[in-house]
Amino acid sequence: MQLIIQPDAGTTPIVKAIKKAKKTIDIVIFRFDRSEIQKALEVAVDRDVVVRALIAHTNRGGQKSLRKLEQALLEAGIVVARTADDLPRYHGKMMIVDGRTLHIYGFNLTRLDIDKSRSFGIVTRNKKLVQAAAKLFEADTVRQTYAPGNQRFVVSPENSRQVLTAFIKGAKEQLLIYDQQVSDNLMQRVLMDRAKAGVEIRILGKLEKTIPKCKVRKLADLRLHVRAIIRDGTNAFIGSQSLRKLELDGRREIGVIINDRTVVRKIRSVFEADWKLS
Repeated sequence: MQLIIQPDAGTTPIVKAIKKAKKTIDIVIFRFDRSEIQKALEVAVDRDVVVRALIAHTNRGGQKSLRKLEQALLEAGIVVARTADDLPRYHGKMMIVDGRTLHIYGFNLTRLDIDKSRSFGIVTRNKKLVQAAAKLFEADTVRQTYAPGNQRFVVSPENSRQVLTAFIKGAKEQLLIYDQQVSDNLMQRVLMDRAKAGVEIRILGKLEKTIPKCKVRKLADLRLHVRAIIRDGTNAFIGSQSLRKLELDGRREIGVIINDRTVVRKIRSVFEADWKLS
């Protein structure tokens, strides 16, 4: 498993993965303005890689830019599908290369998210996670119901509340959280219970309700975009869903539970450095 740290890594690990693709690339796009990634996808098509892009039906920036992107990708020979409009927003970000390597991003493929924001991404070749992601991509591409089958692959609105509640409840010593807006009532109640049990809780971002002994700071120097939770220094969650009701229960969001101790230590190290600066 590999950790992508933004803004440090930039687009390099994404472009490299696209250049290494031999057969297929499946990519989910919510926001996109990186010409180097678009060019890499176009070159992949030229060398006979089948590239499929699943593009959000809408975002806050409006549909004009998304439809322009669709047209450019179609002209390059990329197979383009649009997400259904049954969910208020399709906000997940991922890429599957050759059916063997899965990228899950907390960031969009934009200059703002990659160059000016604290965010993370995960690259894994875990077969079960790759299969779960491929199942989601296929279901959302053909607009069929998705049934989650892997508790480490966190998908809103299907299983994220259940998985993240259990994840937080499992904390015995410490929870370190990156989150723009912790506001879900049930999740705040779980955090309060953990705090009462003596678990150290620190949040970089915002917390709607005051929780005794829970420390909150605003991230300094960088825009905060990632959603991440480090539990007891041994496990972590990285994804696109905040601990707020809409992102747990209403929108398509994608994340992953991480058990790789080396990767978790790296995330924790970044958090501690950010906390100190903040």
